[in-house]
Amino acid sequence: MDDAQVTYDAVANELLEDADYDVDATPDGLLVKGRLFAFLEGRELVVDLPEARSADLQARGIVVPFHSTRGGDSRTWVRVADRELWSELAREAHTYVGEPPVGRQS
Repeated sequence: MDDAQVTYDAVANELLEDADYDVDATPDGLLVKGRLFAFLEGRELVVDLPEARSADLQARGIVVPFHSTRGGDSRTWVRVADRELWSELAREAHTYVGEPPVGRQS
């Protein structure tokens, strides 16, 4: 097993062990309330972040856009190579995807 998979598994287990996070691990990636928020692709973590946060991280060279075969580069999905950031950004993605949209009931 390569080091990217080991790091991904550690992040997934960290989230799965926290009862407050309500995370499901599937072959497709990590889900909250049935919605995908993070997955491993090759040696990078791919996460869904708010558009402004995604743009800021891209502008600073911390992440790169995720290119979907369905629609080109995403405005919110990004690829993270630096494994030191995986836990933090996976938690941010979890919060972003798991929270109800503003003005909606939870």
